[in-house]
Amino acid sequence: MHYLTLGLAILFEVIATSMLKATDNFSRIGLTLAMFACYLCSFYFLTLTIRLMPIGIVYAIWAGLGIVLVAIAGAVVYKEMLDAPAIIGMMFIICGVVIINVFSKTVSH
Repeated sequence: MHYLTLGLAILFEVIATSMLKATDNFSRIGLTLAMFACYLCSFYFLTLTIRLMPIGIVYAIWAGLGIVLVAIAGAVVYKEMLDAPAIIGMMFIICGVVIINVFSKTVSH
């Protein structure tokens, strides 16, 4: 259950962060309200997750996967292509998340 709530927290955070550019500095009210609603949902699911997992682990996974997924969304939606060092760095982030989940005894499986 904790991975479901964490996944939802990540999903809503990625949607909200990806919408930031579309709000045009918060001048587009509908998109701005949708963005805030997505952030609210993200934080709600994050609070559910930290009841079941250590906050440091939750935040590392949430932030790490959020970074990578927002970069992918930026490439797809806004055509913001990453260079090789950025891609390599994000691969390290993914490796870190995998190491935490596979090898850490802190994470309850």
